[in-house]
Parts: sequence; C-alpha cells; structure tokens
Amino acid sequence: MIDEKLEDVYAEVLRRNPGEAEFHQAVGEVLESIGPAITKHPEFARRKIIQRICEPERQIIFRVPWETDDGEVQINRGFRVEFNSALGPYKGGLRFHPTVNLGIVKFLGFEQIFKNALTNLPIGGAKGGSDFDPKGRSDSEVMRFCQSLMTELYRHLGEYTDVPAGDTGVGGREIGWMFGQYKRITNRYESGVLTGKGIEWGGSLVRTEATGYGAVFFLEEMLKVRGQGIEGRTCVVSGSGNVAIYAIEKLLQEGAVVVGCSDSGGIIHDPDGIDLAVLKEIKEVERGRICDYSERRPSAVYTEGGNIWDIPCEVALPCATQNELTGRDATKLIANGCIAVAEGANMPTSPEGVRVFQDAGVAFGPGKAANAGGVATSALEMQQNASRDSWSFEHTEGRLRSIMEGIHASCYETAEAYGSPGNYVVGANIAGFERVARAMVALGLI
Repeated sequence: MIDEKLEDVYAEVLRRNPGEAEFHQAVGEVLESIGPAITKHPEFARRKIIQRICEPERQIIFRVPWETDDGEVQINRGFRVEFNSALGPYKGGLRFHPTVNLGIVKFLGFEQIFKNALTNLPIGGAKGGSDFDPKGRSDSEVMRFCQSLMTELYRHLGEYTDVPAGDTGVGGREIGWMFGQYKRITNRYESGVLTGKGIEWGGSLVRTEATGYGAVFFLEEMLKVRGQGIEGRTCVVSGSGNVAIYAIEKLLQEGAVVVGCSDSGGIIHDPDGIDLAVLKEIKEVERGRICDYSERRPSAVYTEGGNIWDIPCEVALPCATQNELTGRDATKLIANGCIAVAEGANMPTSPEGVRVFQDAGVAFGPGKAANAGGVATSALEMQQNASRDSWSFEHTEGRLRSIMEGIHASCYETAEAYGSPGNYVVGANIAGFERVARAMVALGLI
C-alpha cells in the first residue's frame, strides 16, 4: 500500500507515462516502501526529490538502420534513458531483445538508480538497448547492427558522462564491436566508456561471473543471519544465460545441488544435479538451446514450455526476465519446501509473488540488492581503467563478495531501523533512496 503522502506522486507518474506497465510497477514498489523515510526526512518531500527521481534526466530514442547479409535494409529502434546522475556518471546495461521498448528501458533504468546506490560506489543510474533480436543472425549482421547503434549513441557517452555495459543479448562480442566503433569515431582509446570488455583490452576479471556470483553471495548472507547455510541445499535457477550459468557455478562451488534451469523454449530437470561443463558447452560454445542438454545427460528430463518453478527446491534463483515468477508459482515453491529466493534478474517476481514469499517468512532478496554484483564489478572495471591497472581474479572476487556483504548489511539494518525486520524490499528501497536523495539535496536543484 502506497503511503497517502505519495499517492499523488504515483498518480502523476501514471498520467505522465501512459502504457508503461513495467515502469509503473517499479515505481509503485519503491513508493510502497519509502513512506517512513519521507516522514523522517520531510525535506525530501519539500524539495520534491521523489518527483525528480521519477523523471529521467534525459531520454534518447533513435533509429538504427543496418543491412542483412543478403542486402536487405532493416530498421530498429535504439534507446538510452539516462535516469539519475546525482551519485556519479550514468551506469547501466544495454539490452538487445525484441521486447525492448521505452517503458521496459525506463523500468530498468529506474531500478538501476537504487541498485547502483546500494553498491556505495560513485555511479548513477541508466539503461538502454534496442528491439533488435540477435538470435539467428550471423556475426557480420550483429557487428553491423552494433556499429550502427554506436554511430548514434557515441555522442551521449563518456567515462565521466555515461558508461554502458552489457545486458540480455549483449555480451563481450557485442561490447567489443561497439567499443571498436566508438574508438573509430572519436579517435580515443577511452577504456572507461564501456564495461564488460575483453580481458585483453581493458576488461575486468570476474565481470562475466559477477551478477550470478553476487546473487549467491547475497543469498548466503540472508541464510547466515537465520543461522542457516547453502551447503547441501537443492536449488533451481531459471534461465541459462550468463547470470544463470554463473549463479549455478557459484552454488556448486559452495556445495549446493542445482537440479533445474531453463530457457525460453522449456525447462531441464536433472535430479542428479546440473552438469555445468555440459551446460556451458551448449550455451557458451555452441550457442545452442537447453533442449540439447537432455540428449547428453540421461538423468535429465526436458519439458517444452514447462514451468521451472514446479520443480521442488529449497532455494530459487529467478535469473531470466521480469515477472517470470507469479503468485501461483510462489505458493507452489513454498509448498515444495522453498526457504529462500534471490533475484538474479531485474524484477522477476510479480508483486503478488513477493507478498506470498514475505507472508510465508521466506528469505526474499530483491533484484536491486541481490543482482547488484554485475554493476558493482563494472564499477571496479572503471576503477582499473582509470588507474591503467589490472587486478587478479581472487582480488576482484574478494572485492565483489565484500560489496555484496555490505549491500546485505545495509538492507538488513535499514529494514530493522524502519520497523520491518527481515524485509529486504523495504531495506533496499529505503537505503538506496536515502543515499540518492541526500546527494540530490547536496547538489541543489538539478
């Protein structure tokens, strides 16, 4: 329930941003949490901090023309929403997926403001991408698209202005092609303008693994304060992309058993435990589909169009896409013995699902806290680029773990301070909001 002091703010967001359901959902979730912070800090309301946070500083939309291998001209739409720079240069990924539209990018950018604030690193919030679908496209076609996108986007970027990274559909390959075009146009080797780069040319060790690893680190902290651990726990991870694969990797390293994962076509249930080497070969080397896994593992069952949350587990990590885990799914997970959920994706649990988990006392880590490891390590990559330095895997992973422990502590302590012990949604939203709000007050009317 949104505090009555904030109802008019939410109504104005709905009026000014029609048809953007995901953005409305993201704003609503934050406003439901921060009423007590507004009561404690009336100057935030007086200075209209919330209204200013809900309005992006800049929204950029542009066309992206490119040509297929057979000479057919294609036109996609590119987006960059630079939401808030009170804490530092804009920071947030680029997503290539046919579902990308302005509302999706705004929801992601809005979440990014608070996620980045929770890292306690000097980065603002942004997001971008295109409705381009890289699936089924040749390397040459994807390269031409990336070059065309950057031909327009470059003018809005800079290591002190806006620093994109990858997201769904954008990995090291795409970052390389975009960086190459940026360098070509600007005549500058500005390493800090993009993160998620290759190790050989300015990238950071652990960046590939960071979001998945970070989600598991946050999960471990949630269990630790309850006197529990991850070792021996049966886990299910939705998705089979970068975040999911490295969440699975870290879960296995910590002694858990992962029995299920998925992609857009269906689900795999492997009661003997997912074979990570086989999964990586299919998804990272062959760029194949999850259905191929069952052909190589007799113990695995593939269900086309199946629901990953029907697989019994003690720990669930939704790492695929927004609103993938519903209230019904949450109820089923709890009935099957689920005790903890850590969101590896952005807003993957519906509002009803979140309520079901919280009412049942399940440890629930929201995405803006649990999946902040990716952007945190991007900021560490920026540090290395700025100092022309390179850190070891062990050093960077240690920094990541420390950051995730700090995020957990901040969320946990803030929730307790505001009378909602154990509620990480309240803790994450208020802790992130207060940090951004204090910076905005200090900087004046920006």
